[in-house]
Amino acid sequence: MVCTDAQVRLMMKEREVGKSQEQAAVKANVKSRKTVGKYEKLGKLPSELKAPRQWRTRRDPFGADWPVVEGMLATNPELEAKTLFEWLCEQRPGQYEASQVRTLQRRVAGWRALNINKVASLAQIRSAGELMQTDGTWLNELEVTIGGEAFKHILIHCVLPYSNWEWGYIAQSESVLAVREAIQRSLHKLGYAPTYHQTDNSTAATYHLNGKTEVGGEERTYHPLYLELLCYYGMQPRRTHVSSPNENGDVESSNGGLKRALRQQLLLRGSRDFAAVAVYEQFVYAVMEQRNRGRQGRVQEEVAVMKRITQAVLASYRERRLKVSAGSLIVIQTNLYSVPTSLIGQTVTVRQYEWQLEVYYQQQLIQTMPRLRGRSQHHINYRHLVTSLLRKPGGFRHYRYQPALFPGCPLGAVFRQCWEQLTIWYGEHKADLSYLRILGLAAQEMECEVATALTLLLEQARRFDDGDVAPLVQIKTLPPPPVLTPSTVDLRRYDALLQGGVA
Repeated sequence: MVCTDAQVRLMMKEREVGKSQEQAAVKANVKSRKTVGKYEKLGKLPSELKAPRQWRTRRDPFGADWPVVEGMLATNPELEAKTLFEWLCEQRPGQYEASQVRTLQRRVAGWRALNINKVASLAQIRSAGELMQTDGTWLNELEVTIGGEAFKHILIHCVLPYSNWEWGYIAQSESVLAVREAIQRSLHKLGYAPTYHQTDNSTAATYHLNGKTEVGGEERTYHPLYLELLCYYGMQPRRTHVSSPNENGDVESSNGGLKRALRQQLLLRGSRDFAAVAVYEQFVYAVMEQRNRGRQGRVQEEVAVMKRITQAVLASYRERRLKVSAGSLIVIQTNLYSVPTSLIGQTVTVRQYEWQLEVYYQQQLIQTMPRLRGRSQHHINYRHLVTSLLRKPGGFRHYRYQPALFPGCPLGAVFRQCWEQLTIWYGEHKADLSYLRILGLAAQEMECEVATALTLLLEQARRFDDGDVAPLVQIKTLPPPPVLTPSTVDLRRYDALLQGGVA
């Protein structure tokens, strides 16, 4: 009779307290006392008596070709089982069926488990108050919208590995300004600074030395703005080795946990749309606050050995002094921005924030514009150039950044349609001049009103020019200044007041 380990243990227990073999067999629900005697004599459990199976229960379909497959894997371990299966089907037409690919996948997985070494994830001992890790993680997968429009953003995430306390900053890219702002906000939120700050080899905190080697044999070095922040708060920099993200494993793991928490809170909220970026940022901070509540015990251990922050907050912008080109443009990190033509040839001061740029001339704010993400982009405001174009209309058609001269309002496409239709009707020169006059009207008045007028004229399917657009736009004129009546001041009244005061 086949017994289970539990039955044998029960039989042996009964025998130890003096019960007979028959009584032990009845107690363990075994039919024969001979079974009790058998296991008493062997002194082993049924599971210990089973020998590993050395035979196959069915024919190996890849037995003939497996030595060849094994040799290919030894030469190129990255080969996938499906690729090998397709190769075998080409070499042995009609021998294999599509359903057998899973069998080969198991064989290949078993071979890799026995022959391919992997890099183990080594658990680290963390000391309280020693380290803060920072990493950028994209949150586009949350499908958050701002005012109904898709919001592409990244969270610069700061984590204390010992307590897993976390904070961060919503940014549009993993720039050095974003990393600085995230670290600074996290430090002031906590109120204390650790000894070290660790980041990966992203271009935010480090940059390549163009083939040169710095002291220590590395070809990357820290960004000066990053070092300035760490020095200000008394922290020392650390960075992971190249292609070793596991060295930032604590923050990498926390990235996934925070994303799951945000996704769940969005489901409870019932909507992924937010009125403004600031509202969404408060939502993210509320989730991190909730996650940090359960970590206060270990956080207190950390802050007990950290340095208290008494420094004021550093400016969250990077200041540049730039000369405005003849095209009324300034260049910031390979991206072009237009400014008023009155500043051509002048040197302006630009404050570069994460989300916006501020242009100053002689300490006076001239304009604010969004900061472009990426490289070789351009942000051209047609209002800056329309006057120059009206004086030189021949420069419009082949202007390098011509697409920016079509307004981007909700009805912006109608401006390009108007220009194309004018070209068909009047030819290039007259069409360009007429369109530029319409563009000047849009710069002077409301874009949407000019766009509505163009839509009405295009729907009528008859020729028109700039002279037909102006009457349809509600021209806003300023009220006349009030007429002031001149008055004469009698200075003798002041003399009388002074004489009376002295008396």
